[in-house]
Amino acid sequence: MTGKNFCVKVYGCQMNVYDADRVRTVLCSRGWQEVSDEEADVVMITGCSVRAKAEQKVWSELGLYEPSWKKEQRPIVALTGCIAQRLGERALNRFPYVRLVAGPRHIGLLPDAIEQTASHPRTRINLLDTDPREFHALDFDADNITIKRENKYKAYVTIAHGCDNFCTYCIVPYVRGRFISRRPEDIFAECEMLIADGVKEITLLGQNVNSYGKDIGLTFAGLLRSVARLPGIERVRFVTSLPQDFTPDIVAVMAEEKTVCPSLNLPIQSGSNRVLKLMNRKYTYSEYLDKVNMTREKVPGLGLTTDLIVGFPGETDDDFNASMNALREIRFDLVHSAAYSERDGTPAATMPGALPVELRLERLNALNELQDRITLEINQHLTGEVVDVLVDDAAPKGEGLLQGRTPSDKVVIFAGKKKLLGEFVKVRITEAEAWCLHGELTDK
Repeated sequence: MTGKNFCVKVYGCQMNVYDADRVRTVLCSRGWQEVSDEEADVVMITGCSVRAKAEQKVWSELGLYEPSWKKEQRPIVALTGCIAQRLGERALNRFPYVRLVAGPRHIGLLPDAIEQTASHPRTRINLLDTDPREFHALDFDADNITIKRENKYKAYVTIAHGCDNFCTYCIVPYVRGRFISRRPEDIFAECEMLIADGVKEITLLGQNVNSYGKDIGLTFAGLLRSVARLPGIERVRFVTSLPQDFTPDIVAVMAEEKTVCPSLNLPIQSGSNRVLKLMNRKYTYSEYLDKVNMTREKVPGLGLTTDLIVGFPGETDDDFNASMNALREIRFDLVHSAAYSERDGTPAATMPGALPVELRLERLNALNELQDRITLEINQHLTGEVVDVLVDDAAPKGEGLLQGRTPSDKVVIFAGKKKLLGEFVKVRITEAEAWCLHGELTDK
């Protein structure tokens, strides 16, 4: 195979998007052309392993290439990301066209490995991580290469890799390795490059951004304040925060720096102290609630979202009701909910008291129905208000409609011309749904 056409497919979290964008950028700088998967000589699939459903989606995707492989011996597939670290060797054995597997901590080796595989298609390359504290960064000259992104106006910047918390249900420490902070000078240089390229909003990424700097003598609050003060930056966000490490100094930066958005994702995972302990979450519900109240007091208009799991092994009716009551008391703007999914190799996978899948889904549906009502009520209170919106894309449905987000991270859809893309506009909210707001442009 001599072609240099490639396709990138990304499944999962923002960190997968970030990693894939960097590999895409380097390949294009070397003369590769990005095309559709039907035309590609190499397809790179970056996949997620957090839940079984995410893995199944990627596994099904891999199967789609079998007919073209049998007919044309193409494309070659490179499987990367968390799913590669967990199931890469199985993929190599199952699919003859999977020629390269690479874990998240080998991203720096991926461009060379993809080129080697394309030049020698009989080669099979295994770059699965064996040392949880080893990391191969993907560095390039920021002055000569602009990171290719799907969105011109918003960008992610990873500030740390891996996690040391070992929640009992979570596969992340096993597939992304142990926690390691990026050097602040590298983060600042990347942010400055993005700002120069027209980016208006930067989201700092990490499995637990609040842990940033613990291994190099710095703090996340210090990093956040420095990024917020970079010349030209308009908006800064960050995900994800672990409650036990979410401290008052971070809240102070959110309150004092105008460019830091009043939005926070603070995963609660359960409203039951008993389940939180089983999960190895290092806080109680009361401690979590104190941090929410502290933040809301200091940061007016806070948009608060969370992650929550139902159906954890041994979860009783009382435990589930505690989670439902947490939603009623805290009133999150949005909840990223999931039914518990066993992950082989995690302590929770062998815990007694596994709940039937049907019961997990029943509880998930009940929780989602409650949260949808809460979200709708919160959004309806915004009707008539004027909000600041960064216009970031055309709306997925409706001719002549644009979409953007408020500082508190609510999606707003409104009529407007495409010349407004990348601009900040004022929108008066006219209608509310659980998942978005509708409005009209205004000068007031």
